[in-house]
Amino acid sequence: MAQRIDNTADLLAAIREFRTQVAHSVLPLDLPSTAAAKANRTALLQQLDDYVIPRLSSIDAPLLAVIGGSTGAGKSTLVNSLLRREVSRAGVIRPTTTSPVLIHHPQDAQWFTDQRVLPDLARVTGDASGPDASGTVRLVESAELPPGMALLDAPDIDSVVSANRGLSRQLLAAADLWLFVTTAARYADAVPWELLRQACSRGTAVAIVLDRVPPEVMGEVRPHLVDMLREQGLGTAPVFPIPETTLSAQGLIPDGDIARLRNWLSDLAGDASARDVVVRQTLTGALASLDERSEELISASRAQQRVTADLAEVVQRAYDGARRGVDAGMSDGQLLRGEVLARWQDFVGTGEFFKKVESGVSRIRDRVTGALKGQTTQPTDVGAALQVGVAQLIEAHADAAAAEVARAWRAQPAGAEILSATPELAASSPHLDDRVDAAVRAWQGEVLNLVRAEGQDRRTNARVAAYGINGVGLFLMLVTFAHTGGLTGAEAGIAGGTAVLAQRVLEAIFGDQAVRTMAAKARAALLSAADSLLTQERDRYLDAVGAKTVPADQSARLSRALDAVQAVR
Repeated sequence: MAQRIDNTADLLAAIREFRTQVAHSVLPLDLPSTAAAKANRTALLQQLDDYVIPRLSSIDAPLLAVIGGSTGAGKSTLVNSLLRREVSRAGVIRPTTTSPVLIHHPQDAQWFTDQRVLPDLARVTGDASGPDASGTVRLVESAELPPGMALLDAPDIDSVVSANRGLSRQLLAAADLWLFVTTAARYADAVPWELLRQACSRGTAVAIVLDRVPPEVMGEVRPHLVDMLREQGLGTAPVFPIPETTLSAQGLIPDGDIARLRNWLSDLAGDASARDVVVRQTLTGALASLDERSEELISASRAQQRVTADLAEVVQRAYDGARRGVDAGMSDGQLLRGEVLARWQDFVGTGEFFKKVESGVSRIRDRVTGALKGQTTQPTDVGAALQVGVAQLIEAHADAAAAEVARAWRAQPAGAEILSATPELAASSPHLDDRVDAAVRAWQGEVLNLVRAEGQDRRTNARVAAYGINGVGLFLMLVTFAHTGGLTGAEAGIAGGTAVLAQRVLEAIFGDQAVRTMAAKARAALLSAADSLLTQERDRYLDAVGAKTVPADQSARLSRALDAVQAVR
């Protein structure tokens, strides 16, 4: 006996909220591990829309029996034979039924002409007069069918047309009763038994029509089928064998061969209590199946959240490493070597000049100002070399981070999927070099503004003027790249005394503490500019991950909605 469903109104409200949460749920990634859950989500929505909600809304509506089965099993012939006229095409060309045909008694028309059941299928009426239109259900009235029951002829469950296969499964999930049609030759096929097991697990009421059975094997085939049904938990499903026979001139099965099935359907339609048992068995089973199916969706949501979190962690780790690399590159003196050193030596000279650093800042000033008057190399030349060096440092670490992310993502299905959809993420963004150059130039401008702000009083201003704003700004940049933890870098003698000289000049102009403060500000400004550039690069990846990320509260919302259903079920 089917379980009685009470509090129908409360249950319907809870189901509708649950349906809303399922509809709002997303599984953006096409992962093998969550493919089944993705398909299950679609099927779950269809069953809620096509069966659970309509049935709870109209508990007394006619019983809907969906006639399903494999290709060539004789479903349409059976329907036509039950009604004693052709309402569904039958023939040897497959598939014959490409859109469903719903047959109902004229008194029951109001239950099916609106969108109460199968709301995503448009209604057409009357007998078929041309090719079936996709996305429709054809409504046919027949007084041969008793009030209280409707028959729905579905496409083949193993149709060569994938859309037909999908529609047939959708229709079976919309049934109060699944009338499964098979033949003596194909009753053990794998595809129908997969669906029969699914029907059993969801509590759907099932009846079996064993069609075209040669009389000489009837005593063997029918018991074997009954045993198979019992093994799959369907031992109570009635079996209606139909012997192999010659069809009438109208292509109908002799009435006597389907009399038992016809009488059973008529009795069921005419007995409100019996209909109620079938409806509530299937409805109760459908409601019970929500638990497992919802948990599968919740688990898949969490799995996709973990996957995208892992992808985001790869990105964060790569660009954190890039930041550390840029920070270290601004502190270890590497920017004061190579072209910068060569330009600097052209600017202030080499050899004996560095030996005289300790002999007095006045000599340094004389040497530098003399260089400014008599040599072609200017502070701007050294500054340009610094600009190139800083830009190359930032770009190198940005490129390395992009390559690290792309390499790690390609090793994961989710990452490979995102890279395939957005191939530009395989490398740093286009025109990064232009943005880096602009940022470094802007920073050099900030350094000059620091010098101007610090040299506003008359005495300091005169000292700055002796070297020139560009020259003092250059010294501050050099000190910035050899300044860590409050140390000036003089102890390391970086790049042959370059930073030592710059430090001495700045201290003579501004004083020791002011130099430390200015260097710290200049360094912080450059690191901030580099951080902004790297953040923009990082966010390209995080945005791509975010577009494929399950909302953080999705699992919780689904769980709460399911709990509410369980509380009133």
